[in-house]
Amino acid sequence: MPPLITLDWLDLALALVLIGITLALGAWQRLGLGQALAIATARGIVQLLAAGAILDLVFALHQPWAVLAVVGVMLTIAAITARNRISPQKQLLPTVWLALGASLLLTLGYALWVVIQPPDWYSPQYLIPLAGMVLGNAMNAATLAGERLLTTIRRNPLDIATHLSLGAQPQEAIASYRREAIRASLIPLINRMTVLGLVTLPGLFTGQILSGIAPLDAAAYQLLIFFMIAAAEALTAILVTVGITRHLFTPQAQLISLEQI
Repeated sequence: MPPLITLDWLDLALALVLIGITLALGAWQRLGLGQALAIATARGIVQLLAAGAILDLVFALHQPWAVLAVVGVMLTIAAITARNRISPQKQLLPTVWLALGASLLLTLGYALWVVIQPPDWYSPQYLIPLAGMVLGNAMNAATLAGERLLTTIRRNPLDIATHLSLGAQPQEAIASYRREAIRASLIPLINRMTVLGLVTLPGLFTGQILSGIAPLDAAAYQLLIFFMIAAAEALTAILVTVGITRHLFTPQAQLISLEQI
């Protein structure tokens, strides 16, 4: 296959014309999103270029502490973002952080040590991109599961109180709500996997093809990514909903005030 065609600053400037078209269409339809889109574009440019510069340094160092520091920052940002979307309550942050960290450690460890087996376990070429894709999707799963669980509980306090008054434990009283929340968080993944290769060509797959990798090899890595994401999303959703449940009840197994949720 021919080598990858690199993009220079002029090429990126020309690519910005597409954002200009988007802004023009939004103004034409009076969507009121022009400022938000412009800010999001500027942030995306700065953040991605900064990430590229930092990763250049990390790749050059090729040291485990540098790689783990990058992954740790990614994990913390993902946990804070998911917590903010679920609830402003600060006590949920450790729960979300641990859920994301556990799912990342399990799936990433298995992929690196059992499947890929790179020469160095901390190889930034593999560890950082895989961690980023797993964390991004696990963060979304945590957000969907947490939001759905809290929304359902807010709507059904009397039903939960009835179960508790009949002797049910907190986890039993909201078991059906937890299952529904976990199920809702996994539906987007199932939908993506259903049309994988038919309607959508995922980013890793297309990126590897653009870089000159054989399509079958790119497909193999993309399948590995989806299998990792599936396990990470399921584990994260389970751990987040279990952790949230522990914050919703008093030591006397009573549902806390809804204003505190």
